[in-house]
Amino acid sequence: MNYRKRLQTPILSALLLCLPGLALATAAPGQPAPAFSETDAAGETHQLQNYAGQWLVLEWFNKDCPYVRKHYGSGNMQSLQQTYTGKDVQWLTVISSAPGKQGHLEPEQALQEAKRHKLQASAPFLLDPDGSMGRAYGAKTTPHMFVINPEGQVVYAGAIDDNDSANPDVIPQSNNYVAAALDAAMAGKPVATTSSRAYGCSVKY
Repeated sequence: MNYRKRLQTPILSALLLCLPGLALATAAPGQPAPAFSETDAAGETHQLQNYAGQWLVLEWFNKDCPYVRKHYGSGNMQSLQQTYTGKDVQWLTVISSAPGKQGHLEPEQALQEAKRHKLQASAPFLLDPDGSMGRAYGAKTTPHMFVINPEGQVVYAGAIDDNDSANPDVIPQSNNYVAAALDAAMAGKPVATTSSRAYGCSVKY
């Protein structure tokens, strides 16, 4: 490699890391959660700093994904939301589908989708059409789940449970990683599974 190429390589790498949408940051267990600032379907802005001192769950969503339908059609995701928001856990449902891609929703459509699924008002849809939040967290699938503790660290990242079938009949026999992580961490105990391979449909950036 000549001198010019040796010089160009680190400069190009640095430039790529600085370009919007190309950042390689991910939300890794034991590390600080990436900052975000996104607007929900009702027009309210949410930032990570707003949730300092609170437990927070982030869930990636695509209404057309059969794996999302598995958990919403059965009521499993709504039940999980209700259980933990009832314990003062904050919950944000993120839509990172780009305009023109599967699962993209405009604000009014997102409000109607929330109404259709009878979602908790405490689990609003965050709209991330440019994919900046999804890429910062390394969200790969719908659903993809992240649990953040009151100190702002990720304590779990991955799938909702241990069964990657799209059939809702398997839910009662599945081990829910999100519930297990919250139960353990909120009780001051070690989280047995801090990460897992997220399954579902690819996020449509």
